[in-house]
Amino acid sequence: MKFQNVLDITSFDYWFNWRVFLCALWVFTPMIVALFVIWKYEDSTVVETQPQNGTNDSGFSEHDVLCIDDVWKPCLKQIHPGWLLGFRVLGFCFLLTSNIVRLSFRGLRIYYYYTQWTFTLIAIYFGMGSLFSIYGCFQHKKRLAAEQVGNDAENGFRSPLINGENMVSVEKRNTSDSKMLRSCVCLFQIIFQMSAGAAVLTDSIYWTVIFPFLSLQDYEMSFMTVNLHTSNLVLLLCDTALNRLRFPLFRFAYFILWTGSFVIFQWILHVFISVGWPYPFLDLSYQMAPVWYLLVALLHLPSYGLYTIFVRIIRKFTT
Repeated sequence: MKFQNVLDITSFDYWFNWRVFLCALWVFTPMIVALFVIWKYEDSTVVETQPQNGTNDSGFSEHDVLCIDDVWKPCLKQIHPGWLLGFRVLGFCFLLTSNIVRLSFRGLRIYYYYTQWTFTLIAIYFGMGSLFSIYGCFQHKKRLAAEQVGNDAENGFRSPLINGENMVSVEKRNTSDSKMLRSCVCLFQIIFQMSAGAAVLTDSIYWTVIFPFLSLQDYEMSFMTVNLHTSNLVLLLCDTALNRLRFPLFRFAYFILWTGSFVIFQWILHVFISVGWPYPFLDLSYQMAPVWYLLVALLHLPSYGLYTIFVRIIRKFTT
């Protein structure tokens, strides 16, 4: 979409009026509520495997507990982790290539759009997912080897003892690595749930609101445009169908903060630079601007809700 020619967008009258006040109310109120929800419900506890009794030591439901195994294990035990690794690597390469091509043709101005923010976020998700899957394949191999050792022990075979000092050194290194791994798992889960809601929101708004408007103006559709507004959600849905990540509802708050951060970025940019808005419904000069802002804010609910339903259905058939 081409930038709009907007005059006096940096003027005092443009920003200090009742429309901007209402729009700011629709943006900042959900963000404040989201921060409270994160403070109240987010738990940084990360376990190695999911508890069997439904709750962990801190009393959280198994659906809210972050688990290291969940980031690399497929949804079904019969599927080897290598299949999920292969899909994530292919998805990451495709998304990364698409980003590089768009950057080479249009430069950094592609990040003027929320869609590109989300597209890049999903690329980061697939990149992190690929690394976790590589880690998981090594873990899978080690566990198979440990089971083999256990079977050998039962059959009377013995393994050599490990030097005590070396054991202490290994334990210290594992403790340090484990803390970093748990932090990355927590970040990965947050990115996953932010990406899910944002992908549904961007693609649905583009194909139902923006695309019909562009069609009336004889807009020429390109492959990269279709790719940008389709492949991100398709790849994420396929990965969700393969993985076994949890989808607790309270992390909807991160999705709110993601969109709110984009809107604030746009406001700060337009305060200092007179440039058109990336999307018509962000223009604060329209009399209906507060209504548009409210509608887009409310669209976050079905966007996240539809993805939650998809995850629940998939998990129901794979557990």
